[in-house]
Parts: sequence; structure tokens; C-alpha cells
Amino acid sequence: MPRPKVHIIGAGLAGLAAAVRLADGTRDVVVYEAARQAGGRCRSYYEPALDLTIDNGNHLLLSGNYAVRDFLKRIGSEDALEGPKDARFPFVDLATGESWVLHPNAGPFPWWIFVPGRRVPATKASDYLGLLRLLMARNGQRLGEVIACEGLLYERLWQPFFLAVLNTEPKEGSAVLAAAVTRETLMKGAAACRPLVAVKGLTAAFIEPALRYLACQKAEVRFEHRLRALAFADAHVAALEFDETRVGVGTGDAIILAVPAPVAEDLVTGLVVPQSFRAIVNAHFKIAPPPSLPPIQGAINGLTEWLFAYPDRLSVTISGADRLLDVGREELAERIWADVTQLTHIAAPLPAWQIIKEKRATFAATPQEEARRPGPRSNYTNLLLAGDWTATGLPATIEGALRSGNRAADEYLHTR
Repeated sequence: MPRPKVHIIGAGLAGLAAAVRLADGTRDVVVYEAARQAGGRCRSYYEPALDLTIDNGNHLLLSGNYAVRDFLKRIGSEDALEGPKDARFPFVDLATGESWVLHPNAGPFPWWIFVPGRRVPATKASDYLGLLRLLMARNGQRLGEVIACEGLLYERLWQPFFLAVLNTEPKEGSAVLAAAVTRETLMKGAAACRPLVAVKGLTAAFIEPALRYLACQKAEVRFEHRLRALAFADAHVAALEFDETRVGVGTGDAIILAVPAPVAEDLVTGLVVPQSFRAIVNAHFKIAPPPSLPPIQGAINGLTEWLFAYPDRLSVTISGADRLLDVGREELAERIWADVTQLTHIAAPLPAWQIIKEKRATFAATPQEEARRPGPRSNYTNLLLAGDWTATGLPATIEGALRSGNRAADEYLHTR
């Protein structure tokens, strides 16, 4: 009797997570990737304009991201993430020059809100109690319907925090998704919200170790294999149609479709997926950061939102950036660099730079789009779905992508 085979379409984080979970020697695992490399949006590449290897997007991870930590442990790269030993988030108001550090305490009881030096300046402990209403949010509610989206606390904490996690204007964002992130991070104390960054790059942390792990487990990864169609027979997938090959799907085999939402929609007739997306703009500057600069710094009242200090460069992330898609790259570089010089006190002209605009970086994390996210099971008996656009309970993040792959793999295992 032939061994069961799992065909995983897509070698982004969702597909790799599913493959790592299933490649235990009891079944054949084959991953098909349309590109020449794995990783999708979570990868590094050589940028000639900088003569550096950079990430195609900056990703802020938190110590409470348990799927991230588990994945890295499985593939042997758990030490690839770096960050402060304590949960500290320095901020600067670019309009006034005022700076402060948000400093949650260890443990779930948030006594830090009662200490002026740990909370947002000029706010009171009672201001933070409004967050309790968010934890009781219901499906369909916007964040703006649940908490006050105005005032100093919103401007200096909730707006930058929820914009970063939702990549959507917070007032219009899903309150349920915002609540889910809050429960898993801020509400669990400093141990769950310590900021972490893949200092040596996303590929070095996530992708290369995963590919080595899969190779050791005898899983196969086939690059430059773009799936053109799924051949259906009754209620199951009978074959995979690639450019030059057709791969039959055996009776005991399964497919995990871990591709972007628009691609999945084209391949599976009748599949309901998110339709609206939001952009992210990243800027990279080839200049060494000052030694005293924190690894991650938040900014308000400027174009820059988050500044990342890598050993060989400074990088900036701007979320919900649809408004910037038509702005010239040179203009963006100059405007962002003006923010960076203010944040770092670097007195230097614009260094070598690169601007990366991701037009459809994530689905819009609104209640309407949240309702369109499918679960891991499809209408076909042997076809499962994965991707940060599926119903993970989280916004489109690295954590969500990994959980989606895990859930698809677990669904497969439950049916065996």
C-alpha cells in the first residue's frame, strides 16, 4: 500500500509551517513553490542599490507569539530573534520632540499603568480602563465603536499599536482582531510583549532553517512550480496542473493550498476570501545606527511609524500606507530620512536608500473582511486551506501565517 502524500502549494510561512508539522517520516510531503525561492513576504534578498541583504518587509515580533517560538524551536533557530531583555517600547513625538518609554511590568496584573514613568506621559491610570471594553468586543464591531479613538492615550499608544497589528486605520479595524492581539500580549504582561527582531534577516531565521529541516526529514521542495489549476472530480481534487506537468492525487493524499487569497480564489471556484487589501511602505538606509539607539523605536506625528536599527542599516515601516503609493520614491526617501535624523540625531545627508511599496501587503483587517476569511477546511474532502488571510483569529501577521499552516496540518491529521 503506497504511503500517503501531502501536496503543499506555496512555500511561504504558512506552507512551510504545515510541511514542518507533517514531515515526521510517516508520510511523503511535497512542497510546490512558484518562485525560485521560499518565504513569500517573509524573506531576505540582496539589494544592489544598497549592496546589502535586506528583508522585503520589517516585521515586529513579540515574545507572546507562541507559534513563532514553537516553529523556530522545531527548525533549530530559536536563538535567531533578538530584543531587549525587558518589554520596553521607546517613543518619540516628532512634532514636539518629547520622548517616553512604555514599560509594562512582569505578570498579568497591569500595575505599570499606575506608575507615571512607565505609561504614556500626561495620561492617568483610569484612561487605560477603557481597554476593558475592547476585551468584550463582538463580531462585526469596529474598534472605533468600542474604545475612544481620540485623545492623548489613543494618539500616543493605541493608534500606533493597533495600526501596526491591523495594518488598517484602527477606527475602522476589527475590534475582535484587536482584542485577540491585546489578550495575547499586553494583557499577559512583559513576558508576552517583549519586542523581538530577526537581526540577521528573515531568511536566516525562518526560511533557510526550515528548508534544512525539511531536507533532513526527506520532504521535497520543488521551486518554479506554479500551480495553474486544480482538477476536481466530484467532491475531491484529482490532480494538480502545473505548467508542464500534471500530478495525480491519490485516494489517501491531501492538498494544503497555502497561497495568497486572490490566487486561492482563482483556483477554487466559489471560495470566499477577503477582497480588500492594505499597503505597507518600508524604507532602508545604508548607514550604521548610533550605538545607543534602541533596536525598535516608535514615532508619532510624522511619516515614520517604526524605526528598526540593524547593524548595517536603519529601516522604517509605515503601515496602512495606501496614501503613499502614488508618492515618488525619491520624495518618500527624503521625507522619511528627515524623520530618521530627528529620531537618531544623525547629522548626515541622505545615504544610499531603497523604498519598497507593498500594495497588497495584507488583507484589510475590517469586520467585513474578517467575515470573509475561511477556515482550514474547504468544500472538497482532500483540500485544506492555509495563509494569514484564513480564519486564524489574528490579523495578517507572521504569527497568524504560522498558525494557519499548523491548523491545516492538524486538520489533516485529525482525518487520518
